[in-house]
Amino acid sequence: MDSTPYAPGFKTSPWWWEAAEPSRRDATLPDQAEVAIVGGGYAGLSAALTLARLGRKPVVLDAERIGWGASSRNGGMVSGGLKVAKGANAGDVVAAAAASLPFIEELIARERIDCDYVRCGRFTGAWTPAHYQAQARRVEAMAQATGMAAEMLPPARQREAIGSDFYHGGMKLAATGSLHPGKYARGLAAAAEAAGVRLVDSVRVQGIRKQGSGFRLATDRGELAADAVLVATNGYSLDPRGTAMPWLARRMVPLASMIIATEEIDPALMDRLFPGRRMLGESRRVLNYFRPSPCGRHVLWGGRASFGHATPEQAAPVLYQRMTEVFPELKGTRITHCWLGNVAFTFDHLPHIGVQDGIHYAAGCQGSGVAMASWLGHQVGMKIAGAANQPFALDGLPFPTMPFYSGNPWFMPVVGNWYRLLDAWERARA
Repeated sequence: MDSTPYAPGFKTSPWWWEAAEPSRRDATLPDQAEVAIVGGGYAGLSAALTLARLGRKPVVLDAERIGWGASSRNGGMVSGGLKVAKGANAGDVVAAAAASLPFIEELIARERIDCDYVRCGRFTGAWTPAHYQAQARRVEAMAQATGMAAEMLPPARQREAIGSDFYHGGMKLAATGSLHPGKYARGLAAAAEAAGVRLVDSVRVQGIRKQGSGFRLATDRGELAADAVLVATNGYSLDPRGTAMPWLARRMVPLASMIIATEEIDPALMDRLFPGRRMLGESRRVLNYFRPSPCGRHVLWGGRASFGHATPEQAAPVLYQRMTEVFPELKGTRITHCWLGNVAFTFDHLPHIGVQDGIHYAAGCQGSGVAMASWLGHQVGMKIAGAANQPFALDGLPFPTMPFYSGNPWFMPVVGNWYRLLDAWERARA
């Protein structure tokens, strides 16, 4: 029986929407656009803002409301690192990724976006002593890549960063911030509109074809001609009602990430659980990520409760159990919200921008897209405008897929359960 304590009025919409639910906009489809951008999340909005600042006239189309997807549903953790970077140009890739953090900080300051941004740092708990040693081997490289402090906290010191003994120490990084993702999405959209970008809600792009020197976009509200097209749909690239860019969908692995929010917590307890108010995560494969709310009165706990289809009602008990394993003091704390949102992974674990059949794309943030999606959007916007003045390491990389893969991650329940078994086995041996 589900013993999760739900608060009265429990909601399955994002907690962020209490302060910044995506606005409704005009759904009238224009006949023509200089640049048509498919996807009204961080990447699409950032690209549109950059293009508008360079004198272009972009139109952003979204199948839902602008900012409705992961951009107003994520955990609001702002980091610039990459989880995986291999190969001859690994150093360039890491440097390009690390640059996303100062970029978003400058963007927020320049556009005066009120989104509760704070450079707060992050602690990643080691699932096992072996994971701690693996982190220790990377900590110096992390400090060099970000140009900010990075250090290991052994188990005896981990309570400097987290009010729990659940982990085997971990890595503390300065190069992480936090924000309110709903407010950031809303502020980025407002900045784009103020710069002259047209934002259009509730238009589902179902196909794109070449027409002369430009393109023709087929939508559920008619057709749109465009000189250039950017597809920035990320975790929402595959749509059974019509997919804008099937080539891109075949290279994206969408996964639902789930988050719960608690009722207000006693301030003294919050101080014990989150000393320094850092962003928190862990090193296991099926990981959890968690943080205090911007106001410091709620706990937000995210993770993958299921690798198949799951409703918020099904996800909430799983996340609640994980939360109370790490923080036993939260047992009995009521849950006010649980919601889902799609993140997107790639088969090479790298973000990408590029051009395929004349269509620009930006996608694949590996679940860490607040800064990265904004940065990719800016970079592809510069490229479309012909204003890029130096190579970008994530541009034009080989973009792998898997034979017979259409964009539907049918294999993830098997892979996810295998990862859970590996996590459990490693923890039992620790």
